[in-house]
Amino acid sequence: MSVPADSARASYAAQLLAVSWRALEQLVRSPSHSRRAEAARKLARHSLWLSAAGAALVIVLMVAFDQTEIQLMPARGTPGLWPIRILTDFGKDEYLLIVLGAALMAVAFVAAGLHGTRRALLLGLGTRLQYMFLSVAVSAFVGEILKYLIGRGRPFVGGKANPFNFVPFEGTGAHASLPSGHAVAAFALAFAVSALWPRLRVFMFTYAIVILLTRLVLLAHHPSDVVAGALVGMVGAMAVRYWFAARRLGFAIRADGTIVPLPGAAPGRLKRVAHGASAP
Repeated sequence: MSVPADSARASYAAQLLAVSWRALEQLVRSPSHSRRAEAARKLARHSLWLSAAGAALVIVLMVAFDQTEIQLMPARGTPGLWPIRILTDFGKDEYLLIVLGAALMAVAFVAAGLHGTRRALLLGLGTRLQYMFLSVAVSAFVGEILKYLIGRGRPFVGGKANPFNFVPFEGTGAHASLPSGHAVAAFALAFAVSALWPRLRVFMFTYAIVILLTRLVLLAHHPSDVVAGALVGMVGAMAVRYWFAARRLGFAIRADGTIVPLPGAAPGRLKRVAHGASAP
């Protein structure tokens, strides 16, 4: 006997709701990993050293290099820079979040129609997508707060190359230069993907550096802005990684506090899941 269509639709909707609720619930549950204290200490130590070194570099660039560098760049609006203007959008936080959010929704819709191992395998991918999404989102949120608080003018705002043009709490795009939002998003994504799949590290950080360079060529930022953005993105992704590892999501914690990725889905297995997505 065939299952009535209304009943099948109701069952699928219930499964979709269950999958979505589970995905949200796992993010806010209490941390349970026995080694989370060691991981927290390691995170604090690495974040402190990275922040100190990054802040020192930002100050040096601001004092000694920012003005020289932006004067060497082509004029803003140069017609021949149109490929760079297209390329730079691959680091825009809104676009990255839309793509990652759409991928999360697709995983939920497909997983709701699967059962057993196939669902578990796909939901494992969904957890990793959650980590990438939140790494970019949290880092971008912190970056926007810093932009508002610092209020640094973009290159040549005010008519001259002045790297010390600060109007705190100004709140407009003209004074939202530090940190670079594109650098924040690109480096957060690069760190997140590399943390999950270390073999992609070179590719992902090459991508992030290319995005960083486009912001300089387009005179959207000073060198110190993009370095600060890279710092915010990586520290943000590190903090989100700890949040996931403490809840045993996508990562494990070694005895010394090192966070390592859990084994992920092999491409062949994911192909079989996709192929069987419409199976009963």
